[in-house]
Amino acid sequence: MKNPAPEIFKAYDIRGIVDKTLTVETVRLIGQALGSEASDHGIAAIAVGRDGRLSGPALLAALADGIIQAGVDVIDIGCVPTPVSYFAAYELGTSSCVSVTGSHNPPDYNGLKMVLAGQTLYGEMIQDLRRRITSADFAHGTGGRGTIRQADVRAAYLNRIVGDVKLARPMKIVIDSGNGVAGAIAPELFRRLGCEVIELFCEVDGHFPNHHPDPSKPENLRDVQRALRETDAELGLAFDGDGDRLGVVTKDGEIIFPDRQLMLFAADVLTRNPGAQIIYDVKCSRWVAESIRHQGGKPLMWNTGHALIKTKLNETNAPLAGEMSGHMFFKERWYGFDDGLYAGARLLEIVSRWKDANWPLKHLPNAISTPELNIKMNEGEPHTLVAKLQKSGQFPTARELITIDGVRAEYADGFGLVRASNTTPVVVLRFEADTKKALKRIQKEFKTALEAAWPGINTDFVSGH
Repeated sequence: MKNPAPEIFKAYDIRGIVDKTLTVETVRLIGQALGSEASDHGIAAIAVGRDGRLSGPALLAALADGIIQAGVDVIDIGCVPTPVSYFAAYELGTSSCVSVTGSHNPPDYNGLKMVLAGQTLYGEMIQDLRRRITSADFAHGTGGRGTIRQADVRAAYLNRIVGDVKLARPMKIVIDSGNGVAGAIAPELFRRLGCEVIELFCEVDGHFPNHHPDPSKPENLRDVQRALRETDAELGLAFDGDGDRLGVVTKDGEIIFPDRQLMLFAADVLTRNPGAQIIYDVKCSRWVAESIRHQGGKPLMWNTGHALIKTKLNETNAPLAGEMSGHMFFKERWYGFDDGLYAGARLLEIVSRWKDANWPLKHLPNAISTPELNIKMNEGEPHTLVAKLQKSGQFPTARELITIDGVRAEYADGFGLVRASNTTPVVVLRFEADTKKALKRIQKEFKTALEAAWPGINTDFVSGH
C-alpha cells in the first residue's frame, strides 16, 4: 500500500490534483479511514455527494467503497452543491456527510469536505485520517460491509428554503453558475421564490469552458456585469464551483464584496435577535464591526476558514457569521453551514422590500481597499514568516495589533493584514483605509516589516496600488 501524498491533507479539507496527488486508490483509503472514524463514534451512515467535476463519479465510487469496507453505510445523494450535502446530513438524520468537490480550484483538482457527527473536520482531525492510513488502523465492521443506497434530497432542500424565505415582490435577476454544480439547482430555486431568471452558464460542465467558477475574483463577474447592462434585470448573483459562496453585482456593475453583504445580513438578523453576537473573519472591513455595533449587536472577529468559523458559531450560538471569501453562515432560520444559494435567497428577501433593490446595497458603508493580495513562497515558509512578524514585527504607527490569525494592524484611518494561507503556500495581504494616501502609508509600513522579517521577499504589492 502506497501512502497518500501528505500535501493533500489541508487545514479544512482534502484537496489535490486528480491522478497525481489525489488518486482513486487514495480516496478509497481516505474512505476507509473516515468510515473507521465514523464506526468508532457509533455513526451508522454517511451521506455522500459530489460536484460537477469530471473526476467526481470515479472518486465518489472509491470513497463509498472505502466507507462501506469499514462497516458504515453510504447514502449517495448524487451530483449536488456542497450545501445540499450538508443539508442531507440533517435531512437524512446521519449528522455526517462528505462532499467530493474541488470547490473553486482548476478543473484538474478535486477534494473532500467532511462532516462527522455534526463536526466539520479540520486541522488535527484531518491529520488523524492520514495517520490511520499510514498505520492501516482500519475498522472492518463487526456486521460486515456497509451498504450503499441512493437518496434525492434536492426537493426537500428547495422546499425548505421556499417555505421560509419570502420576497416582498417579484424580481428579475441574472444568475451565473460558471458551469459549476449550483447551476443544477439555482435557476429552479430563484424561480420558485418568484424571480424571473436570466441564466448564464448554468449547464454543469467540469471543463468550466466559459470562466473560472470563483466569484471572489472580479474578472469572473464580467459576464454578469454585461448581462445587467444589456437587459432589464436589476441584480446579479454568481456562485462558485460547489455553490457554498456567493457573489453579488448591482445594476450599475458594482461588486458588493462579502464583508459588505455581511453588514446587510447582520442588520436584518439583529432586528429579530437584538444584542446577538455576529462573527466575521480577520480579512473583513473595519466597517463590519462598526455596523454590527450600530445595529446593537456584538461583533466577534475570528480566524479565516469555513471549518473554524463553523466551530466558533456552534460554540457561541451566534445567529450569523461570514467571511471575506464569500462563505455566509446563517444559524437563524437555517442550519449554520455555509450556503451560497441560501445566502442569495436571504439577500433577495431583504432587497425586495425596496422599490430599487440596489439602494440598500449601494448605501452600505464602504472604504478604499485592496483585493486580496498574494505573495508566493515555498511550502511552509508563509507560516514561518507570519510567526516572525507576530513575535517581533514592527508596525510603529499602528494603535493595535491583532494576532489571532496572522497580524492585523489597526490604525486610526485603516488596517493592514498579513496572514499565511492554510490552503496554498502564499502570504495573504489586505489593506483598507479612509484615503488613498493612508492606504499607501499603511502598505509601506507592512512592506518595511515584511522585508525586515524576510530579506528578499517580493513586496511589489505596494507599487501596484
